Amino acid sequence: MATFPSFTPIYGSTKTINTKAKIVALGDGYEHRTLFGLPQNQSPMTLDLTFNVSETDADTIMTFINDRDLDQAAFDYTPTDESTSKKFKCIRKQKTIPYNNRAVINLTFVQVFEP
Repeated sequence: MATFPSFTPIYGSTKTINTKAKIVALGDGYEHRTLFGLPQNQSPMTLDLTFNVSETDADTIMTFINDRDLDQAAFDYTPTDESTSKKFKCIRKQKTIPYNNRAVINLTFVQVFEP
């Protein structure tokens, strides 16, 4: 299992918890809520991360993410406010070069539940 390179994102990153549920409105304000999946897998986390790094470090990050695209493998990443790593896949990547030898990388990670 691959581990994301040890770079720290800048402040202002976003962590979203998305509960997998179907909600049916029954009328008069009543609704029926059904959760999907195993209890530990019902609230996957989405991370929107921004890294402000050198061009060399940006190449390291992008190579790692591109390799995960090719082998379709999840990777380990420890969110900044968590104590243990979780498995993620990258669903969006963007690289901007604001000036010479610097890069800003925006990544969106979605938590996956694999053994």
